[in-house]
Amino acid sequence: MRPLTDPIAADLADLAPQLLSGYFDALPQARVTVATRLAEALWREDLGDARARFHGERHGFDRVLLDPVDADPVTLVTHDGLRAELDSAVHGLALAYARRATIDPGHRAAAAVAGAADMLALLDGAAPDERTARLEQLAVEGHNLHPCGRTRLGWGTGDLIAHDLESESTAIGFLAVPPELALGDDLSQRLGVPAPGGRRLLPVHIWQLRHLTGRHPELFADGTLRVLDDVVPARPTAALRTVLPPGSTYLKLSLDIQVTSTRRSISIASTRNGPALSEVLSRLLELVPGGGRVLLMAEPAGVAGLLEDGRQLSTIVREGLGGRLAAGEQPVPASSLAALDPVTGRTLLAGVVDRYAATRGLADPRSAASGFLREYAELLLPPVLALAARHGIGLEAHLQNCVPTFRDGVPHRLALRDLAGLRVHHPRLAASGARLQLWPGSVIGTEDETVLRSKVAYTAFQAHLGELVLRLGQSHGLAADAAWRVVREVVDTSLAGHPDHAFYTAATVPHKALTRMRLAGAGDLYVPVQNPLHGR
Repeated sequence: MRPLTDPIAADLADLAPQLLSGYFDALPQARVTVATRLAEALWREDLGDARARFHGERHGFDRVLLDPVDADPVTLVTHDGLRAELDSAVHGLALAYARRATIDPGHRAAAAVAGAADMLALLDGAAPDERTARLEQLAVEGHNLHPCGRTRLGWGTGDLIAHDLESESTAIGFLAVPPELALGDDLSQRLGVPAPGGRRLLPVHIWQLRHLTGRHPELFADGTLRVLDDVVPARPTAALRTVLPPGSTYLKLSLDIQVTSTRRSISIASTRNGPALSEVLSRLLELVPGGGRVLLMAEPAGVAGLLEDGRQLSTIVREGLGGRLAAGEQPVPASSLAALDPVTGRTLLAGVVDRYAATRGLADPRSAASGFLREYAELLLPPVLALAARHGIGLEAHLQNCVPTFRDGVPHRLALRDLAGLRVHHPRLAASGARLQLWPGSVIGTEDETVLRSKVAYTAFQAHLGELVLRLGQSHGLAADAAWRVVREVVDTSLAGHPDHAFYTAATVPHKALTRMRLAGAGDLYVPVQNPLHGR
């Protein structure tokens, strides 16, 4: 019997003893994974002696794949806050690995019974939003460029088991509050939950409800915050605070825990900007190249509970994909493309490209990967680049916010979600004739073109296409130079004659320095990285 030396292990012995052995077995792998991702971030952002100390394979935008770093990641930095986050990431990832080890055999057995070649085929009959959420669960390591993808500060072991990504279901509770404590849309009719006595309805993540009950007992005792009997089950998504109740409408709920480097409560501004941005984007997408292939997962409503700073009881309603897809059109969240398929052991991306190759009649793996990348880039880049160039809206088109759809492996449409992190360049938007009134003081507004372009360059090229290029090289032998030539051709076509072209194809481009940002405790910080789109 191994000693119980950490809190998760001690809790597991009581809460889920069947996971204890798997957790201990997974700890070494989790430490190496987090340490390697941290070292890669330190190398990419040129922090300390990382470039002299660690060695590996360099890719576009200074993405580096290091030899595995067999160390406790907390020994690689001295910042106390970051050390705590890394420690949380290690133990959370080990638990996630242990849970997947119990879940994945079920997928393999189900695939064998159904005669499904892979996870994608196994989920072919699922509703599109249920399918999307289940595929997201495969991305066990979290954000592809962040060392703290599994950080969950504020949650104990029981919370991880009940509400984390691997959980089958969490729940939504509801509060009825005096009307002066709710700012925004009335959600009662939309959600089918009445609020009694002239009060306003506030949906609440069930963990957040219990958290606030302990934090403000007096407001529950005197009836200011009244808990309703209604409780609705919901599937967690990779965002954790965004959940999918039965049906095809997501709820993004305040969750006062730290995931990666950020506490996941929701600002008043986000609840009010979502509906306004959704309306404007719906119109503008009709005007830009490729916009007709975009499925905007709009945010038609939002409400903030005016407790504390207004972030603790906020909700954003998000439209799903139900009823919007054609026959044979299958969504695959981009964040799961690099994840391993539990049925085949290969990436989901590899399975999609194999379907693409069969559909296009391409026997050579490199040709198939190149053709797929071209069609994928032609789906992603034209609307994203045009919205920024023509209308000053820089979408946050990283993997987590994009759900491409495929027909027999061929990129078909692109669902875009989560509008809280985009950037709006006021002068460009005004010059285009579009009108948008943001909530006062909204951080998404800017007068600086570099801020706008940097948002697009980091999310669409570095975090998104950079991951696909890397994985296509591993699975199908597509050379990086050839891959980036394909992407460059799409950029040339999309931005011919526009000043933005020079920014995206310069020798260096800004990279969002996530580790520097955490160490500085400041807002967005960027460092220059070499650009594989330059000179092609």
